[in-house]
Amino acid sequence: MHKLEIDSVVLEFDLRKVLSDIYLKCETGKITGLLGRNGQGKTCLMNIINGSLEPQHKSVRFDSLVNHNPLKTPKLLLYLPQFNFIPEQLTLKRIFQDFELEFSDFEKTFPEINTSYKSSIKYLSGGYRRIIEVYIIIKSKSQFALLDEPFSHIMPLHIEKIKELLIEEKQHKGILITDHLYQHITSISDSLYVLENGKTHLTKHHSDLKRLGYINT
Repeated sequence: MHKLEIDSVVLEFDLRKVLSDIYLKCETGKITGLLGRNGQGKTCLMNIINGSLEPQHKSVRFDSLVNHNPLKTPKLLLYLPQFNFIPEQLTLKRIFQDFELEFSDFEKTFPEINTSYKSSIKYLSGGYRRIIEVYIIIKSKSQFALLDEPFSHIMPLHIEKIKELLIEEKQHKGILITDHLYQHITSISDSLYVLENGKTHLTKHHSDLKRLGYINT
């Protein structure tokens, strides 16, 4: 089992403290969910872990060893941002080759996405393009995967397929995931944190989500 931990985070913007009391642990073999209302800093925390945002202070550790910039070690960590990150001119052939994945395996999982191996990703719909980006991050051979809003712009049928992939792939890696469609997160997470007022709260029951003000019922 491998372990990713982050704590001692201080993030301020214009003297406003965004994150200040953080502890989060993600382990291989598990899906860790991260929930929080808009503006609580979930994406900021993901970017801090990834190394693309430098706060005033942080401690990010892999198996107790500090790593200052996981962004440069893709075999250790890959990150799915909210926005499209694959250059639109790339062909599916190039994308799958770069991530060392078989396009035929993708076709078996999503046969309804009828597209040419040689076509550019820019010709796909927004939903199909997102599915490909989610798929390659989940399936790539990184030790950990961070997923920010993976279900956005994706049809319910495809969301269920992605959830099945996540449950399957957690046997090989640790997964940290956040999405505003919280029911999908709670249904697959082995542990669940709520980010509220700059602090992470490890939850144990559905009632915790209500107590922390994340849900009303």
